[in-house]
Amino acid sequence: MKRNGLTTVVLALGLLTLTACGTTTAPKAAVTSPVTAKPVTVFAAASLKEAFTEIGAAYERTHPGAKVTLSFAGSQALVAQVQQGAPADLLATADTASAQSVGKELAGAPQVIARNQLAIITAPGNPLKISRLADLAKPSVKVVLAGPTVPAGKAARKALSAAGVTVKEVSDEPDVKAVVAKVRLGEADAGIAYGTDVQASKGAVAGVTLPGISNSYPAAVLSGAAHAATARDLLAFLLSPDGQAILASYGFLPPT
Repeated sequence: MKRNGLTTVVLALGLLTLTACGTTTAPKAAVTSPVTAKPVTVFAAASLKEAFTEIGAAYERTHPGAKVTLSFAGSQALVAQVQQGAPADLLATADTASAQSVGKELAGAPQVIARNQLAIITAPGNPLKISRLADLAKPSVKVVLAGPTVPAGKAARKALSAAGVTVKEVSDEPDVKAVVAKVRLGEADAGIAYGTDVQASKGAVAGVTLPGISNSYPAAVLSGAAHAATARDLLAFLLSPDGQAILASYGFLPPT
């Protein structure tokens, strides 16, 4: 009987062990969800339109949930909008002076993301054979420039002054895209814009680049950014090899 009793106890203990094992719940594996970027609003110089449109799309493809909203205008207009409290996360201007003028609205020092070489633009085929700044001084040549507060306009006037050239200006435009439009429509014989504008026109205007004359393009996160983390990440993307490759494909020069 003792043997039978011992056997019974052993069996009972075994059943208890099996039961305990059967009811034990294994710990669940930790569930991790991908970090999704948030919407980001970018104010950018008009000359960045084509490049930034592609960069925005590329960023969205590689950052689930991201939505890049782009607003383009002359740098001076963008600065005014920021100073008036317009909601934006990232600002990219066509010269350093414009970015620095934003002052306390910047969350940090602007970082140069690219450079852009100035160019004389003409009708396709360059019918007046304009090849240098001095050619713009001919009385018969109607010239259009960006306004004196627009980065391209400031740079153009500086270059003309250094060359001792006075032009017959038909109008001051709010940004370089408007300069290109005037020449494309035949309302001016020539203008000064950027090499990137010539490339973006896809043959609608011709261009002669001005060696050694370029503007730096800084970008900075704004102090009032609602989505500062995403803005910083997008700025890093602009400076990354992928972002720089896209900028280069539109004719922009490296930051340095």
